[in-house]
Amino acid sequence: MKEKETKICQNCKQDFTIEPDDFGFYEKIKVPPPTFCPECRMQRRMAWRNERTLHRNKCAMTGKNVVSCFSKDSPFTVYERDIWWSDKWDPLEYGQEYDFSRPFFEQFRKLLEKVPLPNLFIGKCVNTFFLYDCKNCINCFGCTNLRNKSNCMWNEQLTKEEYDKRLKELDIGSVKNLEKAKQKFEALRLKALRRFANILNSKDVSGDNIIHANNCYYCFDIAEDMKDCKYIMNSATQLYTSYDGYGVGANTELLYEAMDSGINGSRQLFGLTLWECLNAEYSFNCHGCNNIFGCVNLRKKEYCIFNKQYSKEEFEKLRVRIIEHMTKMPYEDKRGRLYFYGEYFPAEISPFGYNETVAQDYFPLSKEQILENGYNWIEREKPEYSATCKSQDLPDHIKDIDETILRKVIECKLCKRVYKIIEDEYKFLRKFNLPVPHNCFECRHQERFKLVNFPRLYSRKCMCTKKHPHHNGKCEVKFETSYAPNRPEIVYCEKCYQQEVY
Repeated sequence: MKEKETKICQNCKQDFTIEPDDFGFYEKIKVPPPTFCPECRMQRRMAWRNERTLHRNKCAMTGKNVVSCFSKDSPFTVYERDIWWSDKWDPLEYGQEYDFSRPFFEQFRKLLEKVPLPNLFIGKCVNTFFLYDCKNCINCFGCTNLRNKSNCMWNEQLTKEEYDKRLKELDIGSVKNLEKAKQKFEALRLKALRRFANILNSKDVSGDNIIHANNCYYCFDIAEDMKDCKYIMNSATQLYTSYDGYGVGANTELLYEAMDSGINGSRQLFGLTLWECLNAEYSFNCHGCNNIFGCVNLRKKEYCIFNKQYSKEEFEKLRVRIIEHMTKMPYEDKRGRLYFYGEYFPAEISPFGYNETVAQDYFPLSKEQILENGYNWIEREKPEYSATCKSQDLPDHIKDIDETILRKVIECKLCKRVYKIIEDEYKFLRKFNLPVPHNCFECRHQERFKLVNFPRLYSRKCMCTKKHPHHNGKCEVKFETSYAPNRPEIVYCEKCYQQEVY
């Protein structure tokens, strides 16, 4: 097996290490080792995932107004979802010959602009508040580190009658009362004990929020049954022998540099939204396909390159030639970064603005930095309506707000953009006695996201200074955790955490 090797990342210019096991994986799937470090690879993939930014657009076939994740000013053709899934059009009609005089990624972008895209990427289709690290609890408010409790408030055990009385007195239907409760809970949350990582029934793993995994490293937010994986985030169940993925899994193996892919698949490389595909490379939004390369929006096809049908023999020969061509004529982006076979799609050819994507959440950049890096920037559309009221001028309590709120256009207290309250939202707020939010959806998301640990590991020591059977004085246990050393939380090793909480 090849020995460990240190490389310099093309993007951030920092050193990164490729371990012997990594080389073994790359050899298994027959790809060259990466030239971007793990974090820069993650950032590059994330620049292809738009989860929340929506635009007004039109279906190119019906002319119907639709909500879309693609801007109407973009060069992409959009079909409403039901039309896209229908047999009223054929993705192979947009097929193109491979041009050996131009880089692969330049040609792929042209194909991406031609083939109609769905307006949205959607599959065809108890009473606890303000808690941190509480398990099997019911009727609790403002609590931390509880197990198997009920009728607790601010970590104080109450009778059911006392709990109901205090909850009524707290009255979080008021904006002012809710903000006071949030501030009190935040102070309590910072005093709560944190285990260095949430890992359950797993062996030989590193990362956070991992359940039933084996031999998985630098993995975060992982569902059950994962084995022999590295650099995975937000996986579904049953993912095996895969590297560098976000939103992947569901009975899948041999994924590499993948976004939103898997579902009964195997050997999906450098792809985005590939479901039930086998041997799919450099493809976008393909379903039930086998042996495809550089394809967009195909369904139940095989032996296709750039949406053009080939025989098995023709496909295999042309695929080899294209891989050789990608090595000899790499794509060069605006910053001079080179993309050979083995690298994910460049962020600059993404159909989304960097500021619209998950990349902006985890790797926030200013407009100037985005453009300087050669990424796309999409200006937010100006709203059709002007504000009819400011959020801070709304009644303080939900009980004082009637259905006329549904006709109001509200100005966000933070970003000054406008938003509306829809009927289902209003009913939800009334049912659970919650005030009308004073910030827009995006600002609320950003506030919540501040609570998310960045998917990076730091070497630290346990902060416990209490006496436990396994140590006297300060605990000296070392571990890797996603809590950065400069963060205020109290982080314990597993044994100290178990001693204190259980």
